[in-house]
Amino acid sequence: MSPEESLSNIEEAMKSAVDHLGHEFAGVRTGKASPALIESLDVTVAAYGSQMKLKQLAVISSPEPRMLNVSPFDPSTTPDIERAIRESKLNLNPVAAERSIRVPIPELSEERRKEMVKLVKQLGEECKVRIRAVRKDGMGEAKKLKADNQLTEDSLKDHETEVQTLTDRFVKEVDEQVAAKEKEVMTV
Repeated sequence: MSPEESLSNIEEAMKSAVDHLGHEFAGVRTGKASPALIESLDVTVAAYGSQMKLKQLAVISSPEPRMLNVSPFDPSTTPDIERAIRESKLNLNPVAAERSIRVPIPELSEERRKEMVKLVKQLGEECKVRIRAVRKDGMGEAKKLKADNQLTEDSLKDHETEVQTLTDRFVKEVDEQVAAKEKEVMTV
């Protein structure tokens, strides 16, 4: 592997970690109804004798600001879907209608908003840990490239500086996303 490929792989892995954070943030409640609230948490439903993801069994929409509507493809799965949503860690209380399930999204209390902010910060910190792990692997790869005589002592230092620059850039991006999500959660 060349030093350029190494840097490209490091950048791709760090970008992937930040993208994953965005996916996780989609499931953090902000008080507004969003289909991502249920989809991103991968609510699993016991249906047809196996565990299936909710989005494989139903269409999720948000017809109103404080309401989700779950429309099962097969009406016979309605009770299973309703149970899965009720038992998820979202603390939601779905109500089965004739051909769909309505999921009211309650207003977030100040205490609950603070819990959500803690969760956002925790998710951000976990992402930073993943980025730092990629950095560590990248530094190890640079030393291996030097041992294989693909890098000189000077180019090793340059490579390590570039890896650190990438790390700083992605950590800053995580901090910005955390701050934006925190503001979104705390906005009433």
